[in-house]
Amino acid sequence: MTIPTADRRLRVLHVEDSELDHQLILAQLRRAGLELDVERVDSLAEVAQALQQPWDAIVSDYNLPGFSGLVVLDLLKESRKLIPFILVSGEIGEDTAVAAMRTGASDYLLKNNLARLAPALLHAIEANEAQLARVEADRELHKSKQRLHELAGHLQTSVEMERAAIAREIHDDVGGSLTALKFDLAWIARHAQDEGVRQRVQSALETVSNAIEASQRIMHNLRPAILEQGLVAAVQWMAGRFERRTGILTSVRTSQEQIQLPAGVPLVAYRTAQEALTNVSKHANASKVSIELSMDSGVLTLEVSDNGSGIAPGDLAKARSFGIRGLHERAATVGGWVDLSSSARGTSLILSVPLEAPRAQQLDDEANSEAEHDPSAWGGT
Repeated sequence: MTIPTADRRLRVLHVEDSELDHQLILAQLRRAGLELDVERVDSLAEVAQALQQPWDAIVSDYNLPGFSGLVVLDLLKESRKLIPFILVSGEIGEDTAVAAMRTGASDYLLKNNLARLAPALLHAIEANEAQLARVEADRELHKSKQRLHELAGHLQTSVEMERAAIAREIHDDVGGSLTALKFDLAWIARHAQDEGVRQRVQSALETVSNAIEASQRIMHNLRPAILEQGLVAAVQWMAGRFERRTGILTSVRTSQEQIQLPAGVPLVAYRTAQEALTNVSKHANASKVSIELSMDSGVLTLEVSDNGSGIAPGDLAKARSFGIRGLHERAATVGGWVDLSSSARGTSLILSVPLEAPRAQQLDDEANSEAEHDPSAWGGT
């Protein structure tokens, strides 16, 4: 619980060369009922040393031997401490007062109007404490967002690793068993004498072949092995499959056939394109999609645009609009970002990933070992 400013003992630094003026100000503040611990200094060296201590406020004369109150204010700003600063002077011009307020002074007043000092001091301290509370709240909010961001990145990595494990099991166990079963059925078909048996075996072979194709499709969705051929080849392959499946004309443009990318980035770009194409097929009512991959000034750019009906602003603000949010979080795991623009003439999604600058966040501590945890690599055959 915060103690009200007027009910607690305040620590005040008074920059004043006149002992008489110091006593006058001290008496005025105590007459207002304030409990004070006041220290008087009158040189820049003493001011610099005093600023190493905590203060509730600083009250400074303007005219001092060899320097002014504005110099004291500059020292306070250099210290980067948020301490209320009140400028007091026997005579101070309007221009000087305005300059002091612009520089960061909390208030200013004349020595012939010291009755206003106590209210001004209390107001300055309360305003400063409110500012400190906002700064602390912003700091905590930033830390909370950072923790959520790190959690999202960790979850993305965990999902990809789990997908890789499932894909390996399908490849090694299910795929291997189906292939062996197909060979056995083929052997039976070659050696069976009964026509009815051969027909049943042929039907079983078709079923097994369909199951093998389905398992391969599931493996590709879980873990795109095509990424071993590079991001460009993977996106071209994805675009071809998308066009065949949906009938939507899909083109891929790229500035180069091979793009060397750090670990993790190819999978982020691949998943971004995959999510964008899924959204096009579900919502866009488009007849044409264009995918562009480019590398310029150390930044990888992936743009997926369509000529569909666009996205309503309200759809992006939906509480359960997790697809776009997931793209933002996925991009952030490699230090990138996603820009989305939409109109009645279509939608454009752009992924940008700086490759030369340090990453904003690593995928996860486990991702440091590329051979074991790189989400872009196919794990085992």
